[in-house]
Order: sequence, then structure tokens, then C-alpha cells
Amino acid sequence: MKKILILIASISSMMMFSQEVILSRFDLLGGTFSNSVNSSTGKSIKYDEISGSPYIDKNFRDAKIAESYQNTPIRYNSYKDELEFKNNDEIMILPKESKFERVEIISPKQVFVYKSLEGEPPGYYIELVRGKFSLYKKLKTNFVDVSPATTPYGSDKPAYFSTVTPVYYIVANGHAIKKPKNQKQIIDLLPDKKEALSSFFKENKIKLDKEEDLKKIVTFLNQN
Repeated sequence: MKKILILIASISSMMMFSQEVILSRFDLLGGTFSNSVNSSTGKSIKYDEISGSPYIDKNFRDAKIAESYQNTPIRYNSYKDELEFKNNDEIMILPKESKFERVEIISPKQVFVYKSLEGEPPGYYIELVRGKFSLYKKLKTNFVDVSPATTPYGSDKPAYFSTVTPVYYIVANGHAIKKPKNQKQIIDLLPDKKEALSSFFKENKIKLDKEEDLKKIVTFLNQN
């Protein structure tokens, strides 16, 4: 009897493990990892040779990438708008496919979603609030190329990565408000919430350029 129970437990464990797929190159439809940028000088410059970074966090963090897939080490490249993952010692690019459209980093908790917002091209957004009303943050990093010296005695200005100020989107009823400018803009999008929002804004000192305040607005909308 004891042997039978052990056998059943072993089979169950194997079945559970077999249901979890390890992400590998066989999941990829294209996109190879490159840690360099092509400069106008004709040279290829490696990330380590460029001031700044294309990563909000250079470390790989365990993430849930899709149903039935094992947790996978992930990091976000805000210059290329790509999620990179590790397969053993090899770095690969996560395909921008529907099955990988929602990636949840476990710790510190952070959710990336690949989607199209009204008036914007498809891309990765950080999901700050999820619900009937949602709040997203877009990160972007620009590459500023080498600037040649303007005089024979001057020096070239080295290339660098420049982090752009994050852009926030409030999404409701399929419409997105990009960088909400004022309270009226939000109320106009949601006329049926006019009275509740007006009271909320009167009772709370809200600054629309503050992430935590934007979270408060969208959380309030989902609760009312």
C-alpha cells in the first residue's frame, strides 16, 4: 500500500511538471539579442561603452510570462521596447505575441502588458491599476549619438542613453487620456462620473503629474 501511494505521488508530480513549459528558442519567431547600438560614425557601440543604461533594472527578475510556462528571468529594455529573458546562459527576446502579452515580475511586483492604446503604436506598458478603469505607464530611453568635436582642438562628446519622463495613460471605455492635463479632461471623458469626480477632486489634493495621485483617481473610479 505504501509503495502504491509513493508511485501515485510520483506520477502526479511528473504530470504537474510536464504541464509547465520552459521557454526556449522554439518559442521564438525572430528577434535576437544585441547589446550594442549602431552609431552614425559607422561603428557599433556596446552598451557598456555608453553612459547611462537602456534598462530600468539591469538585473533579471523571475516572472510569470504565460499560463503553463515556468517562471522565467526577465528584464525590460526601454530603448528597444523589448523584454529580454534568460535561457540558461543565453539571452533571448520575448516574442510580442498574444500568449505573452501579460508578464508579471514576481519581486518586486511589476506587470508589463503588450498592447495598443488609442492613438499610440503597440508597445509595452507598465500596468499600475487594472480594472474597468486602468492606468498605464510608458517608459522610454533615447540613444544620443556621439557628437564630433567642432574644432581641431576639441574632443568628441561621447554617446549616452537619455531616460525620457514617463508618460501616463488613463484608459476608460476604450479611450485613453495621455498625460492628463487637468481635472476637466478626466471628467469630460466620464460624464456619468462627473458628480462623483467633482466631489473627489474637492476632497483630495490631487496633482496629475504624480503617479500615486493618478493611482488614487483610477482606484476611486473602479470603486464607484
